[in-house]
Amino acid sequence: MTNASPDSHHAGRQAPLGPDVERARYERGARVLAAVDGDAGQRVVDALADVAPALAHHVVAYGFGEVYARPGLTPPQRQLVTLGILTALGGCEPQLEVHVNAALNVGLTAIEIVEAITHAAVYCGFPKALNAIFVAKRVFAERELLPVTAPQIG
Repeated sequence: MTNASPDSHHAGRQAPLGPDVERARYERGARVLAAVDGDAGQRVVDALADVAPALAHHVVAYGFGEVYARPGLTPPQRQLVTLGILTALGGCEPQLEVHVNAALNVGLTAIEIVEAITHAAVYCGFPKALNAIFVAKRVFAERELLPVTAPQIG
């Protein structure tokens, strides 16, 4: 037997943030989410409202209010990273669609998005890159950006 207290299994956990801090974090995240994802971000939050409102809160407060709002990378750079990761993961096509739109919203071009996905193919495989390209193609069609003509290798 140990002399551990009943709460010792909680050792190392951080105390919850106060309501004012949490509200400010969420509000910052909501502003960043709206600037990056437009209405698509709010639709995701709304879709989670009746099943996982806490998950929606964490996506906004932490994902956008803490991580995405950090200095060090521009929004286009963050979207390139996100596109590469979602492509490599595979099976994330609905989120990839949101982020292809977000990439366009923050100033990336269709050519840059295609190049990022093409580059990812070397590391994650052609099947995942093809799935990602077809998601991007759907977004480009909706936004009347087809055809995309990438620069040719000289």
